[in-house]
Amino acid sequence: MKSKKTLVIGASLNPERYSFKAIQMLRAHKHEVVAIGLKEGTVADIDIMKGFPSLENIDTVTLYLNPKRQEEYYDYVLSLKPKRVIFNPGTENMQFETLLNQNKIDFEEACTLVLLSTQQY
Repeated sequence: MKSKKTLVIGASLNPERYSFKAIQMLRAHKHEVVAIGLKEGTVADIDIMKGFPSLENIDTVTLYLNPKRQEEYYDYVLSLKPKRVIFNPGTENMQFETLLNQNKIDFEEACTLVLLSTQQY
């Protein structure tokens, strides 16, 4: 299976959080991972960055932010030109989905953990 470079937005250092679990599971499945969160730190072997770092070759963006908090990331995500964006449960956002559509970026409302565990990632 080919590694899909994945950006986790809304990464958390809290082991109870799904974004934390997603980073661990993505790494266990040998995907390259970059992560952005409110606090810097490390999950698995991934350093969580703050802000809007310059990134290239992002295949997938997986969101762990509520729709209101996503707004500041619209232009950033569009500028990365990912192949797809995953809206995890609770992050569904019609406004953002419309923008992605207009920019010909695929998206799905799905759970990254489920996609990985069922080999649909």
